[in-house]
Amino acid sequence: MTTPTVRPTEIRLTKDRRTLIVSFEGGERHELPAEYLRVLSPSAEVQGHSPSERKTVGGKRDVEIIGIEPVGNYAVRLKFDDLHDTGLYTWPHLAELGRDHDTLWTRYLGELAAKGLKREK
Repeated sequence: MTTPTVRPTEIRLTKDRRTLIVSFEGGERHELPAEYLRVLSPSAEVQGHSPSERKTVGGKRDVEIIGIEPVGNYAVRLKFDDLHDTGLYTWPHLAELGRDHDTLWTRYLGELAAKGLKREK
């Protein structure tokens, strides 16, 4: 059984550069905060090369997205104002980040607290 390909119909950054709006075929739509996208970046810098290497990134409450670069027909590279730009956000990953926002955000906040980190710089 194969998973159907999820394709965006719109990717738009709000004027304040703090929210990425992604709409998909079928009507699915997500407003993804820049901080959320930055701290859960799919990059090896954040995710590591195995689950045990994953890093909890704090101090990104005020981060902004300063660039969106298409990567083929399958992803975008987001550039943040802290100059992080190594994560490729595939269409399925963006959809998953939208669908699972509450769970992933709660987990992230718990990790921050457990490690004594803060959202602010």
